[in-house]
Amino acid sequence: MKMGQRISGGDPIFTMALGHAYGVSGDRASAVKSLTDLKAMAEKRRVPPLYFAPIYVGLGDHDQAMRWLEKAYEERIDYLVFLNVEPMSDPLRSDPRFQQLLHRIGLL
Repeated sequence: MKMGQRISGGDPIFTMALGHAYGVSGDRASAVKSLTDLKAMAEKRRVPPLYFAPIYVGLGDHDQAMRWLEKAYEERIDYLVFLNVEPMSDPLRSDPRFQQLLHRIGLL
């Protein structure tokens, strides 16, 4: 994953995926660093709000994850159509806010 991040020239999607992996593996410090890196990238280039949610999911912070998913919805991020099958979203599936979001997107 780190190699993918390096080869991509710093594409934020690799930072997101790495941050999520760190979070779910219990490496909080590295996951938080990935968030910091992603926020720094966002100051210089467009980083879709959807990229922040999986890291927060990995960290177990469902409130922050939902906030970023709501921002993605407000911006009409097209990848949200896959939210119902995206494995990184699995921990959120029982959250009523997530179910409401799926309904608003038209996936339920």
